[in-house]
Formats: sequence, C-alpha cells, structure tokens
Amino acid sequence: MIAARVISLIFTPFYLPTVGLLALFTLSYLSLLPTSYKLMVLAIVYLFTVLLPTFLIHLYRRYQNWNLIELGQRERRMVPYVISILCYFMCVYIMKAMHIPHFMASIVIAALGIQIICAIINAWWKISTHLAAIGGVVGAVMAFSVIFAYNPIPWLCTTILLAGILGTSRMVLRQHSLSEVLGGFSVGVVVGTFLMMI
Repeated sequence: MIAARVISLIFTPFYLPTVGLLALFTLSYLSLLPTSYKLMVLAIVYLFTVLLPTFLIHLYRRYQNWNLIELGQRERRMVPYVISILCYFMCVYIMKAMHIPHFMASIVIAALGIQIICAIINAWWKISTHLAAIGGVVGAVMAFSVIFAYNPIPWLCTTILLAGILGTSRMVLRQHSLSEVLGGFSVGVVVGTFLMMI
C-alpha cells in the first residue's frame, strides 16, 4: 500500500510536462541550448503545470473540506479538471507569446489535450488521469522517434513498464478499475501521439 501511494505521488500527472521537457533538453540536440534558456522554459512550465494547479486544487479541496479520497470521486473531479486546464492554457499562451519553439510547447499542448479529453469522458466515466498522462509520455516517445529519427524501443520499454507499475498502484489503492486504467492509458497514447505530431 505504501509503495503504491509513493508511486502515485511520484508519477502524478502534473509532473509529466516538466519531465518531458527535461528529457528533450537532455537527450536531443536541444541540450545545446543555453542553460539559462532551458531553465527559464522549465520554470514557466513547472509554475503553470505543477505549482499553480496543485496549490489551487489544494485550496479548493480545503474549502470543500474533502480529503483526497473524497476529491477522487467522479462527480467531484470536474472543478480540479477545469483548474488544471486553465493553468495549462495559460502556460501555452505564455510560451506562444514568448515565441518558445512549437515542439517545446507541444509537450504542454499534448498534456492539455489529454486533460480536456479526460474531463469530457469524466462526465460519464471515471477515467485514470495518471495513466492518461503516462500514456501521453508513451505517445510522445513514439512521436519524437519520428521527428528526431531515433530508435524508440528502449524508451518505449521503460515508459510502458512504468505505466504498468503505475496502473497496478492505482488499482491497489482502489482508485481505479482495470478498465479505467486501460482507458486512461489508451486515451493518453492516442491523443499524445496525435498532438505531438501536428
């Protein structure tokens, strides 16, 4: 149980755009960019995709006097979705205004698209956003392998293994069923791949 909680916290959906950019800045020719520029981009993304939505959702949860389990109920997830979607929209807007290259912003755009699709599905079905996010990473790995012409197999194996561990953790914690985990992962892979390629 403790291991499942730790894994769920480490691989929270909010961290994945930052992790995606870190991978891009370390493993591609973008590592040649000035460190100050990379840090500025990372700071913007971290502020709007991690700090701000986490803080605002925490305030909302405290205002409603809900614990994390109560907030996880399907009918109570819409406001957190709206908060995070608005924060991601602001991040994309700022990145575009600062003329940050499209393929950097596309990581946040893909994460935003995944959240919007998950929010729509959530009206009928409690889909796993954790698995949608890690599925988006798998989609990004496939898209980047086409864009940057590299062999994605080692990265695909790693991310799919992580997705399996994360999905198991979400089921152990009784936050999601197998179908919700598989549904979230599928949405993430499809939307992530598509939005990274356009």
